[in-house]
Amino acid sequence: MRRFDEQLAELNNMMLEMAALVEKTITMASQALIEQDTKRAKNVIAVEADVEQKEKEIESLCLKLLLQQQPVAKDLRVISSALKMITDLERIGDQAADISEIVIMMNGAPYAKNPEHISQMATATVKMVTESIDAYVKKDLKLAKSVIAYDDVVDDLFDKVKFDLIEMIRSDGKHGEQSIDLLMIAKFYERIGDHAVNIAKWVVYSITGKQA
Repeated sequence: MRRFDEQLAELNNMMLEMAALVEKTITMASQALIEQDTKRAKNVIAVEADVEQKEKEIESLCLKLLLQQQPVAKDLRVISSALKMITDLERIGDQAADISEIVIMMNGAPYAKNPEHISQMATATVKMVTESIDAYVKKDLKLAKSVIAYDDVVDDLFDKVKFDLIEMIRSDGKHGEQSIDLLMIAKFYERIGDHAVNIAKWVVYSITGKQA
């Protein structure tokens, strides 16, 4: 039993490490976007490979725990939830890389308008991802539910981004291509928020045995 507890603690640590890598990808992608830094954007793509490697390591440990330890119901929920959550974390890393690829394609072209609402979306989604994993490690049901509710903030910001970009096209049609690129980036942030919600819902399940 002691060995099993040690392995569960190891799983928590690995989840935190993966979350930190994912948080790093979103933060770096956001900085690359705001500062129009293609070098930083390329670094995001390199870090995303580390996220994929961490996903494989956690998956291996979870399967080992399931096959060798035959965990009881509550521990089984924790392990199976971790398996689901790493899929969402990996996809968040993918989307941070997607944002970075668009930044590279834009190649430092000056913004027609300050992308302030996209920057706010970036901050909000980093918060959601960090808190969803904190909720898992601390078994904090209240925090998990607050992440789920906070998705409304990201959705509202997405609506503001759409309005900003429509106004930008109306005022000067030559910014159409940039508007589409920025809308794609905003959509990726919205999806990151959705994945953070998924993680939080799995936290609720791991604690209560019920789907949020």
